[in-house]
Amino acid sequence: MTATDPALTALSQRWCALSLLHGKIEARVERALQSGHGLSVREFSLLDVLSRQHNGPGGHLQMKQVADAVVLSQSATTRLVTRLEDRGLLTRYLCDTDRRGIYTDVTEAGLTLLAEARPTNDGALRAALDEASENPELAPLVRAVEELKVTA
Repeated sequence: MTATDPALTALSQRWCALSLLHGKIEARVERALQSGHGLSVREFSLLDVLSRQHNGPGGHLQMKQVADAVVLSQSATTRLVTRLEDRGLLTRYLCDTDRRGIYTDVTEAGLTLLAEARPTNDGALRAALDEASENPELAPLVRAVEELKVTA
């Protein structure tokens, strides 16, 4: 393939459309979460991921797993955890079986804020997708997102 190859250009255009859709959604959700709850999209995502932990085998995530889940570097995730811990939304503790391991749990205040913010997140996401579906270039991507089968 060369830089002027039509297939490469089409692929690049589709990637740009996906990036545009992501940017539009994230900006809208960010504004809604910040104004309504004082949370960034990343903070909401981190609280959401950590709120799904459980006490069973493999139920608590290591920092690398958390970083992968919120698509941040480990150092950025650690800084984010520290900010949320300083706000009383998270707490850290040592792993019982490996003293080198540090786990993070969402506090009651964090769970309450997450529950309050979830409808805002979902509403802003729905509005962003509805708006994007009116753009002919983005409409197929919106349909793909809406039809995506996710296993929990």
